[in-house]
Amino acid sequence: MAEGLRIAVLKERAKGETRVAATPETVKKFIALGAAVTVEQGAGEAASIADADYAAAGAQIAAAGDAVRGAQIVLGVQGPDVAALTGAQDGAWIVAGLDPFGQRSRIDTYAAGGYEALAMEFMPRITRAQSMDILSSQSNLSGYKAVIEAANLYGRAFPMMMTAAGTVSAAKAFVMGVGVAGLQAIATARRLGAQVSATDVRSATREQIQSLGAKPIFVESVAGIEGEGAGGYATEMSEEYQKAQAELVSSHIAKQDIVITTALIPGRAAPRLITDDQIATMKPGSVIFDLAVAQGGNVEGSQPDEVVVRHGVKIMGYSNTPAHLAADASALFSRNLYNFLSAFWDKEAGKPVLDEEIGNAVRLTQGGKVVNERLLG
Repeated sequence: MAEGLRIAVLKERAKGETRVAATPETVKKFIALGAAVTVEQGAGEAASIADADYAAAGAQIAAAGDAVRGAQIVLGVQGPDVAALTGAQDGAWIVAGLDPFGQRSRIDTYAAGGYEALAMEFMPRITRAQSMDILSSQSNLSGYKAVIEAANLYGRAFPMMMTAAGTVSAAKAFVMGVGVAGLQAIATARRLGAQVSATDVRSATREQIQSLGAKPIFVESVAGIEGEGAGGYATEMSEEYQKAQAELVSSHIAKQDIVITTALIPGRAAPRLITDDQIATMKPGSVIFDLAVAQGGNVEGSQPDEVVVRHGVKIMGYSNTPAHLAADASALFSRNLYNFLSAFWDKEAGKPVLDEEIGNAVRLTQGGKVVNERLLG
C-alpha cells in the first residue's frame, strides 16, 4: 500500500442484506486520516443513506465495477465475490464479516487471488478490541429485535395491566443464552413489562441476569461445569449436563409465553436447546424466536424467515436479524470497521499497520495462502 490510500465501499449483494459497511460519518473520518473513499452507487439505499450524503461527506460515487478500481482496502458487511474485486490493487485488504467457516471456498478464492482477507468476526474478545467487535454490536441489536418481533407475533400484551374490566397478566419471557444478544433481550423484555427469566451454561452469567432484574434458571445438580470457552464463548457441555439442563428447561419452558434462544458456538452448528416434545408442553399462542436459525437453529423445526406453527406454538427466526434494523446496524458496523483500521493507522506510512495479536487473529489469507490457524486445523 502506498501514499494516498484508496478505500472502496461496495453495495451488498447477498440476499436480504440491507446494511452497508460505511456511513457518511465514517467516510469523513477516513478522509481525515488521509484516505480517499469511493462508494458504489446505491450502496447505502437500503440503510436509508443516499449517494448525495456520501458525496457531501467527501466520497466519490462510482458505478458498479468502478468503485473498487485502484482500491487497497475494500470494506464490506459480507464478503464480496472475487469477481467484484477485479481492479483492486494486488494484495488489497478485504475487511468484512467473512463467515470463514461457512464460506471457506470463498476464502480460498481470496487467497488464490492474492488478497489479504481480514475477518471481523475473528476479532479477539479483549478489552482494547471491544470497539471493533462486529459480533457484539450486531448481536446487541439482534437481541432487541428478537423481543420486538416476538412481542408483535404474540397475541397478548406484555405488561400487566389493571383495568376496570379486569387485570391482564404480564407475559412470561425466557431467554436461553446470556451473551450480548441475550442480555439485550432480557433488558428489552423487561422494559416491555414481561416477567423475565434466563439461563446459560456459563455460571458467571448468573449475576448479569440478576442485575437486569431477571430470574436466573440454572442447573444446580451438576457441579464443576462452567461452560466458559476461549474468548468468553460458550463451549459444548457434557452429556450429564445436557441431560440435567434438558430436564430443567422442560419444566420451566411449559410455563413460558415467549422464549428467545441465542446459543451459538463458533465454527459449529448451533446447539439444539428445544425439542419438539418440549414445544408440545408450551401453551398455544406462545412464541419462540430462534436467533440461531441461520446456523441450524436452537429449536427443532425452526426455519429461516418463516413462521412455523408446531403444537399451536409460533416459531420464528431471521436469517439475518441485524439487517432488519439496517440504519442502526450499519452505523454500528461501520464504526467497528473504522475503529479497527484507525487504531492501527500509521501516519508516516499513510495506511494501517496491524500488530501481531489482532492481526494474526483476523487475518485469513496472505501471500496467496490461507494463514489463519483456525482454518488450518
